[in-house]
Amino acid sequence: MAAAVLDGEALAASIRASLKDKVTQLLAKGIVPGLGTILVGEDPPSARYVAMKHKDCAEIGITSIHEQLPSDISELDLLEVIARFNTDARVDAYLIQLPLPEHLDEERILLAVDPDKDVDGLHPINLGRLVMGKPGPLPCTPAGIVELLAANRVAVEGKNVVIVGRGLTIGRPLALLLALRRPHCNAAVTVVHTGVPDIGEYLRRADVIVAAAGSAGLVTRDMVKPGAAVVGAGVSWQGRKLLSDVAEDVSEVAGYLTPRIGGVGPMTRAMLLKNAVAAAAKRGIGDSSEAIPSL
Repeated sequence: MAAAVLDGEALAASIRASLKDKVTQLLAKGIVPGLGTILVGEDPPSARYVAMKHKDCAEIGITSIHEQLPSDISELDLLEVIARFNTDARVDAYLIQLPLPEHLDEERILLAVDPDKDVDGLHPINLGRLVMGKPGPLPCTPAGIVELLAANRVAVEGKNVVIVGRGLTIGRPLALLLALRRPHCNAAVTVVHTGVPDIGEYLRRADVIVAAAGSAGLVTRDMVKPGAAVVGAGVSWQGRKLLSDVAEDVSEVAGYLTPRIGGVGPMTRAMLLKNAVAAAAKRGIGDSSEAIPSL
């Protein structure tokens, strides 16, 4: 029996529709949500990704504020733009599109972002809030994975979840989030990576697998317990073809599986919008608890 599809595209569309209603309510109160983006240089994939984010904003009624900067901008000038975004009342949340040109100190740049306007949820202060279980914007891809599993009624609480990959954007924050005592989390979480000699030893015991290593076909059929839920969050490219960390034949044994395209990616973008709307709602009522999206 083929695995049930964890359709991120359909769920993201539903989330956008719900957010559109929330934006309408905010607009009725005179609150205009604003999402900002800062793009340094002309990197085509980065430019396409930023364009998709602004398209999503237009769909649900969020104002877009974009700053296109030259690739040779000085670090001081970029920091001045960030300082302006930090104080701009039109910008509830924003992001600096990565990667940055090599002459810029990425860590220094990202640390300059106001944590309460950090739409990606990856500022060190917000990761610290996550560690402590305190309110703050959640990292978008981990939050999207949790919502995708919850919407498909994949049991996570008390289950054995194995995450392949320890990266800052997915693996590490997802492990923290899933271990918290909160709805659709509260799991027994194990993190493995490409430095572990036999990841299959861990995966074969997993009820839920999240592959986030960026290594094509890393998780194979023989590593998956029959009926397990498998999320392919890591991707790589072969020419123009997008490859998943999960081998195609895993669909023959898994109970649930994300598609190669339309699984985690749309959920990441939906969670970014959710963080932006939550930041606008926080501005409206002055309650920091609104900064954490409900899962």
